[in-house]
Amino acid sequence: MNAVSDGAGKDETTRQVEFETMLLGRHGYLFGSRSRPADWHLDRSAYILLTRIQLVGPMSIGQLSDATGLDASTLNRQTAAMKRAGLVERIPDPDGGIARKFRITQEGEKSLDDDRARYLGILEGLLDDWSTDEVADFAASLRRLNHAIERLDGRPWPRP
Repeated sequence: MNAVSDGAGKDETTRQVEFETMLLGRHGYLFGSRSRPADWHLDRSAYILLTRIQLVGPMSIGQLSDATGLDASTLNRQTAAMKRAGLVERIPDPDGGIARKFRITQEGEKSLDDDRARYLGILEGLLDDWSTDEVADFAASLRRLNHAIERLDGRPWPRP
């Protein structure tokens, strides 16, 4: 193919990616509070923040802000709700710094693990008719997209 048709083809497939990612966000199936059964533990923000704390250890509001791009007032509200729910506790900085940090509690770990198992069950059902190679390719493509976004945003996310 010549450069003109390659560019037009890529433009069209990029439009398809935009449309499909918009739909994925619209569905909110995995994290949407209205579609989630009432006995699930965590809302979307708690799931994300607890995952980050689980991956890297205790974090201050400033560190959470740097990691997520959220402002301190939003994070103060979110961490206060998580603290009231017993999902995190505030501790002195283990490294001796001035700022206090949030550490995931045993209840937070259990809630996160329970909800993650449920999300995985949903995904397994959604991907049931996909081959192992198709799921692996999809995961690799999502990882590549996320890495590109993280490079653009300047906020890399740790991977387990």
